[in-house]
Amino acid sequence: MRIALVSDIHGNLPALEAVAADIRRRGADAVYALGDLLSGPLAARDTAHWLMASGWPCLAGNHERQLLSADPVVHEASDRAALAELDAESLAWLSTLPPTLRPASDILLCHGTPTSDCRYLLETVDSGGIRMASGDEIALRLAGETASLVACGHSHLPRALEAAGVTLVNPGSVGLPAYADTTPMYHRVETGSPDARYALVERLGGRWHVDLVSVPYDWRPMAALAARNGRAEWARALASGRV
Repeated sequence: MRIALVSDIHGNLPALEAVAADIRRRGADAVYALGDLLSGPLAARDTAHWLMASGWPCLAGNHERQLLSADPVVHEASDRAALAELDAESLAWLSTLPPTLRPASDILLCHGTPTSDCRYLLETVDSGGIRMASGDEIALRLAGETASLVACGHSHLPRALEAAGVTLVNPGSVGLPAYADTTPMYHRVETGSPDARYALVERLGGRWHVDLVSVPYDWRPMAALAARNGRAEWARALASGRV
């Protein structure tokens, strides 16, 4: 089976459409979305309806959990922007999404780590900023997971590596190539390009082969929309892949 992995769309419908077209061109037996699908000042409702119509299996990331929370304190500015335009059908669909998916017995799909939707699996944040996690750190976060392939999102950084005997993949972000965060301390995530990202994964000769794909698209309408919605930092990130 050849599978495509997408994550962290954040309501960026043109980026999603460009990725979907590239997946059709390259070919995949199935497409899975790894969470953080809608949150942001872009096109949350239209993206939700596109994903519902696609039939792609989707899981819930931390922003899906936050969007569905009854406690407004949990909502970040990007969640509030998405909630302002999401309809009842979209919210009902979000409530059906599981926190993890297992397309096969040896494949685990999650958003952050297998046990947390808000922790990085493949990166560590410390006083120097964000860095690739060590093998020991990853093994601890895998918490004894026995799948031979684990895919995650959350950090928006495309990576493919092996640790603790597991092939690990982060397809990167479809819709937001850079951001700054203050949890657990201030750090910046930057890909340095406005391109949309996804991954193709295939087992060949008993090993997982990973292709990290970068897809150019016309980001200008989404950057302009973010600016109109008062999110200059999103406009800058969408245009440059930098904070």
